Amino acid sequence: MMLELFEPVTLFMERGGDVLFAIFGLIFLLWLFVLERTAYLTFFHASAVKKAEQEWQQRRERNSWNAHQIRQDLVAGLHEQLQANMPTIKMLIGMAPLFGLLGTVTGMIEVFDVMAFFGNGSPKAMASGISKATIPTMAGMVGALTGVFAQSLLDRYIKREKIRIEDRLNFDQ
Repeated sequence: MMLELFEPVTLFMERGGDVLFAIFGLIFLLWLFVLERTAYLTFFHASAVKKAEQEWQQRRERNSWNAHQIRQDLVAGLHEQLQANMPTIKMLIGMAPLFGLLGTVTGMIEVFDVMAFFGNGSPKAMASGISKATIPTMAGMVGALTGVFAQSLLDRYIKREKIRIEDRLNFDQ
């Protein structure tokens, strides 16, 4: 029963070739980093903001140049925590289609090898190479598209959160 559930996945992986394993590993890493950012924003960020806000509230004087620098440092530190792993997420999104292209090239090489051996008269023999050329491309693009969606949501949240932090740590409080 359980083996039957994985049969389509196994068939997909066989048709896509070895590059598909690398693409799935890359997509797995991408979503691991996306989930890490989501967990940080959900569970840990609020306490970091409270700590910075308490530090700002404990200051008696908030209008001098020194106070302004301390406030900027608090905001920058929180923003840095918000941005952690975002460059890695963006890099993995960019790499997914490139790995798909690598799959396309290796699949086409297989097609050309079959054509060199059998000639043009064997479409059945070329079909394996063609699927190895198209499936990784599709997998890389789908992985990148889902990553772009998640990254844009995270970026939008981070921008709103930075504005909210700056408002909470204002000079008039």
